[in-house]
Amino acid sequence: MLSIISQHPYSIPCTHRILALLWETNNMDAFSSSFVSTLGLATPIHSFTTATAPKAIRALPPLSSPYSPILNVSTSVGIDEKAQMPTPTPTPTPTSSSSSSSSKRSPTTSTGKMRSPPPKQRRQQLPSLIFNALDDIINNFIDPPLRPSVDPRSVLSNNFAPVVEELPPTECEVIQGSLPPCLDGAYIRNGPNPQFLPRGPYHLFDGDGMLHSIRISQGKPTLLCSRYVKTYKYTIETQAGSPLLPNVFSGFNGLTASAARGALAAARILAGQYNPANGIGVANTSLAFFGNRLYALGESDLPYSVRLSSNGDIETLGRHDFDGQLSMSMTAHPKVDPETGEAFAFRYAPIPPFLTYFRFDAKGAKQADVPIFSMLRPSFLHDFAITKKYAIFADIQLGMNPMEMIVGGGSPVGSDPSKVPRLGVIPRYAKDESEMRWFDVPGFNIIHAINAWDEEDGNQIVMVAPNILSVEHTLERMDLVHALVEKVRIDLRTGIVTRHPISARNLDFAVINQAYVGKKNSFVYAAVGDPLPKISGVVKLDVSKGDQRQDCTVACRMYGPRCYGGEPFFVAREPGNPEAEEDDGYVVSFVHDENAGESNFLVMDAKSPNLEIVATVKLPRRVPYGFHGLFVRESDLKNL
Repeated sequence: MLSIISQHPYSIPCTHRILALLWETNNMDAFSSSFVSTLGLATPIHSFTTATAPKAIRALPPLSSPYSPILNVSTSVGIDEKAQMPTPTPTPTPTSSSSSSSSKRSPTTSTGKMRSPPPKQRRQQLPSLIFNALDDIINNFIDPPLRPSVDPRSVLSNNFAPVVEELPPTECEVIQGSLPPCLDGAYIRNGPNPQFLPRGPYHLFDGDGMLHSIRISQGKPTLLCSRYVKTYKYTIETQAGSPLLPNVFSGFNGLTASAARGALAAARILAGQYNPANGIGVANTSLAFFGNRLYALGESDLPYSVRLSSNGDIETLGRHDFDGQLSMSMTAHPKVDPETGEAFAFRYAPIPPFLTYFRFDAKGAKQADVPIFSMLRPSFLHDFAITKKYAIFADIQLGMNPMEMIVGGGSPVGSDPSKVPRLGVIPRYAKDESEMRWFDVPGFNIIHAINAWDEEDGNQIVMVAPNILSVEHTLERMDLVHALVEKVRIDLRTGIVTRHPISARNLDFAVINQAYVGKKNSFVYAAVGDPLPKISGVVKLDVSKGDQRQDCTVACRMYGPRCYGGEPFFVAREPGNPEAEEDDGYVVSFVHDENAGESNFLVMDAKSPNLEIVATVKLPRRVPYGFHGLFVRESDLKNL
């Protein structure tokens, strides 16, 4: 199985003999001290303390290669930071969020700050020691992190660096303005936060999911809470004290590295260290609320059900398969119809059917799968759109590209410039794909969809989405990506597709008033890439002006020098009022100041021409840059 590793000139001798030893000595606890001392075992981030790590990370555990990654984090962003406010709220921490015994309270400092107990020393058994040693060989000699897109020193710099510990509900301070009373609930944002310092290649999309929630009660003092999504992968690797599976986006670069990591993963599974049937995902991408449940999502696995307690804490309830009706995985971008309460979703796969469409009723019960066999090859389908009558899928130039992995030594996911992108339209209540129609749209590659709707005549569909002009850089060089928001019109009678840009800016991570999902809307709030993945501001677009072939920007807020935010989110001031104007509400986002090393929560007036800041909340600890979030109202939180 590991013959490729054993043939490498830098591999340890007698690899196959060691594998034989593995099976014969499965119950042994440790090697002799002379051999153990040569192994560089993965170090969990939460094992660093202020006594062992300075404000910036000193280094990873020593490795024997010049390629050993050392995180280069600026001194203003420490990986061992603690909360800077006086005290967390005096509430017990759920046992699922603590590695210490539930009967023991975490000690506090003289100032009342929470202090984590010393990390429990784990005894590494012989199989783990062997597997970790082989993992080091792969990371050091077979596939070291040479490219910036997978080099932890680059990927985890500045505020992309993970925070060391979870944060229990901790009070925040409103330092500017006042919080609007309509902000009654919680803004929750998902994002990657690897629990172990990467020993080899690491991509931004690979980290363990961490939810950052700011709880607001009608403008009263707020609470920030940061908790990992307790996925199966996170839990089993926490217990093991080291990573057990290779990273999805960075672990399979080139045939040799893919074969080596695949063989090692298979050996771990055969040795009983990991059961992939329980999930392989990290749930680090987004959140969704439907069927009176809140889910943390990542498209490589099933959803994880989470909830917020009345004290503002976050709890993972578990992996959710909808009574056995959902298998394998689900998109991280389901669409919820605000009028019917139904949710629409899909999954994509590397084997036929490459696309499967399905939906959930208003109670959250999954309906039958609709396999789409007219998608003829695996494509990278991250998002889609719905209207009142249809679901729209984008078959783009990104997809599974095994030849690039074999010949070019790249990722198995890559671009195919010879492929013509197309849009697929299927009735949203279809029982099969018989009515699926595909429309060629050359040069149109979307990762995210903003919204879509049916025109009044019923013969045209309009979709608004950012078009990735340099799609080949999507995974490798996001700083070279330019996303141009376009308005696309599909004529179902003639089959003609027309499109044009509505802004020249580099815009992505766009949202709308959620009451307008699937129906005609005017306003879009989009993040400004400067360059991506950093976000330097937010703009408001009036897409109703798009047919006039002019720039549709009607408002803009830039965060300032070295201040970067994330995906904005629109919160309606009167969500239950059908007479309310579409843009009557607030735009919220986490924003980090890299000069000061501080994070804030901004609330902006969506109707004002400059997206005026009406409230700034200073957070007790920095919030790393992340992906997608949502605002859940108090009435919905009580029903979880």
